Amino acid sequence: MTTEQLSDTELAAQPAAYWTGVAYTSLITFTRARHVELGFTQPQFWLLRNLSVHDLRPDGSGMTVPELEQAMSSYLRPEDDLDSEARVLQERGWLTRDGDGRLWITDAGEEARVSLKQHAPSIRARIHEGIDDADYVAALKVLRQLIRNTGGAVD
Repeated sequence: MTTEQLSDTELAAQPAAYWTGVAYTSLITFTRARHVELGFTQPQFWLLRNLSVHDLRPDGSGMTVPELEQAMSSYLRPEDDLDSEARVLQERGWLTRDGDGRLWITDAGEEARVSLKQHAPSIRARIHEGIDDADYVAALKVLRQLIRNTGGAVD
């Protein structure tokens, strides 16, 4: 029997950790593949966001790779190499690195960040296809309660 054929009672007995892991892997793989099709990687986009005065870095100051790794620690994956990704962005002229190793977003990098951000709604729409907002909200509320039930923080 496939999971498509499971009854609601059988589905209710399924382990949440298994399905959240499958969902996470599938969603990350899908999102990262869309980014690559568009000519950038998810970590490259995160670098631009974390260095932009118009996004996650309101003071506009530069950051070292270790500082960026710390800032992104909740969503970086083990295979993400921010130093390598930053070098690619430097070659594109989207980032510069000063003598202290701090990365700075350039005007071209800011333009790229804005351009790349425009793809997010279509990626989200594809992921959410066939799911109405009420069902999505209900699923998130369930996940948040599972997290609270197991001692995790959701806020």
